[in-house]
Amino acid sequence: MDNKKQHIAIFTTASLPWMTGTAVNPLFRAAFLAKDGSRKVTLVIPWLSLQHQKLVYPNNITFTSPSEQQVYVRQWLQERISFSPAFSIQFYPAKFAVDKRSILSVGDISEVIPDEDADVAVLEEPEHLTWFHHGKRWKTKFRLVIGIIHTNYLEYIKREKNGRVKALVVKYINSWVVEIYCHKVIRLSAATQDYPNSIICNVHGVNPKFLEIGKKKIELQQSGNGNQAFTKGAYYIGKMVWSKGYKELIKLLQDNQKELIGLEVDLYGSGEDSDEVQAAAKKLDLVVRVYPGRDHADPVFHDYKVFLNPSTTDVVCTTTAEALAMGKIVVCANHPSNEFFKQFVNCWTYDNSKGFVEATSRALTEEPAELTGAERHELSWEAATERFLRVADLDQVFERKPERSHLKNFASISLNTRMEDVSAYLHYVALGSETSRRAFGAIPGSLQPDEELRKELGLAIPAATQGSKDPVDTS
Repeated sequence: MDNKKQHIAIFTTASLPWMTGTAVNPLFRAAFLAKDGSRKVTLVIPWLSLQHQKLVYPNNITFTSPSEQQVYVRQWLQERISFSPAFSIQFYPAKFAVDKRSILSVGDISEVIPDEDADVAVLEEPEHLTWFHHGKRWKTKFRLVIGIIHTNYLEYIKREKNGRVKALVVKYINSWVVEIYCHKVIRLSAATQDYPNSIICNVHGVNPKFLEIGKKKIELQQSGNGNQAFTKGAYYIGKMVWSKGYKELIKLLQDNQKELIGLEVDLYGSGEDSDEVQAAAKKLDLVVRVYPGRDHADPVFHDYKVFLNPSTTDVVCTTTAEALAMGKIVVCANHPSNEFFKQFVNCWTYDNSKGFVEATSRALTEEPAELTGAERHELSWEAATERFLRVADLDQVFERKPERSHLKNFASISLNTRMEDVSAYLHYVALGSETSRRAFGAIPGSLQPDEELRKELGLAIPAATQGSKDPVDTS
């Protein structure tokens, strides 16, 4: 192994065409880690059978085989980057849980990577990937397991019925599985759940397309022809559910209608709460237009000057980064999720309702500052990859040697190891039966892939499972 290239296997919880953060960001991470050819990279993404694809993928996009979906994913990426990265894509069996609005793995997904290639594993959303894991222990199979915390699960859960009680339970479970399965934990911001010995670092960049849009805006500003780079006012884009910032934005607009007289805001998004958001917007005295969701890189967004984002459920908001890359002024809450963005001159934060009014009014009357080269780099995936390699200590993996313990510390280290082993064994046993898995909230029939998933992925079909098919979980 020491004479081979370092092998990084990136496991994630979603895939294109679902345009969600864990589909897009790990894909870019794989591409940029593979860019210089110095390491072997494998991106491991979920494969859904047709009935599950129809539940999650937009615009009636479906695939008859993993190879067909791989072509789609690679083509999407190639349209957004200027190089051809040499990384492989593998699929693991998965199902879509309607009640959780999430894709969940089926069986032991660590088996996708052969033991002889098991070097470094990156678990994008490690808690999500290991809640229902039953199989080889990640820390035993891989030399180094890095968890990247993407989602503020606790904040979302707190907004549900009996949310505070549920959040306490999920907090404990998250801590349990992340500790037993990850050597190192990277939190994208302090907005996420805290984990012992975790590192806070934004290891995400923006789609290069947005930096290109911003570059053209700078050229237009510098042209001296009297052309305005930005001819539209304020907007917001996000999945149209109340928890994605719409509740906060509508309330801020409602509470400050007199102070914001004349303000016009365009909202773009699609989601379960679209009708309610539209109804609330119509009740305002201000002009608030609501449009269906579309790609943030669409030309319709290029001329907006001000991006309003009051969301506090994000960890590091992708659309905020994209707006900054496009050269816009961003008005956002003074919140841990926005800490990374405070270094940019066009990021204006507010602490309260009065601050929102002041920042928004000023942003509409002033021009954005031109992005510096340093700011552009900081937003890029090149910089994000540098940060990731640094905080993950990946360059030092091969030099790792067993730590020498002082005699007085040996007992406590040994005890901690034994306790973690026991904890991992308890999780293995607890998730080893269909009954206990259902009690934990797993999808029916997720202990092993069913016959359909096995056929589609080319997996061996045990005799005991011949002819079996599990239903879609619509609970």
